[in-house]
Amino acid sequence: MQFKDKVVLITGAAGGIGAAAARKFAAEGAKLALVDLSLAALEKTTGDITGDVLRLSADVSKEDDVAAYVKATVDHFGTIDVFVNNAGINGDFKPIPEQTVANYEKVLGINVIGAFLGLKYVLPVMYAHKSGAVVNTASNGGLLGAPGMSAYVASKHAVMGLNKSAALEAAPYGVRVNAVAPSGVDTQMMRSIETNAAKGHEAEARKAFEDAVPLKRYATADEIADLMLFLASDKASFVTGAYYRIDGGGAATSA
Repeated sequence: MQFKDKVVLITGAAGGIGAAAARKFAAEGAKLALVDLSLAALEKTTGDITGDVLRLSADVSKEDDVAAYVKATVDHFGTIDVFVNNAGINGDFKPIPEQTVANYEKVLGINVIGAFLGLKYVLPVMYAHKSGAVVNTASNGGLLGAPGMSAYVASKHAVMGLNKSAALEAAPYGVRVNAVAPSGVDTQMMRSIETNAAKGHEAEARKAFEDAVPLKRYATADEIADLMLFLASDKASFVTGAYYRIDGGGAATSA
């Protein structure tokens, strides 16, 4: 059990990838602090996880909430060994002339400010004992464009830059910072994207999205979680400042 007695903090833990990561870390012996906006949603998606689990409600875009979930985790467990900085939303699917400032503020608030605030408050905990691993959830949208998803794409490009800067700052303390960059994952977020892309024709949208992947399918949440576990583990002890595309071969189709 490679994470036995390690404290793993996961944001966006009620979502598909976050909940899958929680189960994977729990199976490897970790103590869990799970954060999401809704405690009810956390209970629904992670209530079957047993062991030492702390569930916390927080709006990751609010600094006081972030400071509180980090403090609660440290108060309960004494430290944080792994931080899965995962909370995110896709926002409204509209062409740029139809986008709103409100949508941009919401998407950037959660995806960028939320990721930044998590690092701001978690990294000092790791610096104090000169060890730790962070896994940021980016996206292939942090490397490519996507019509109608400019807010999301802009936010994930920002996460990529934040990941690199955080890794360089954290390296002198022995703390590693990496990112996963998935393409489509078979979760509720993809259901939302399918609806936004072709409301009333979601099945056709799904087929088109999957056909664009060389492996001709979406990833599963478990597949993304497995990569997160690797990056957080001692097996990745010399990996930092990196992003890992997990996209069914999509990277091979572009420069």
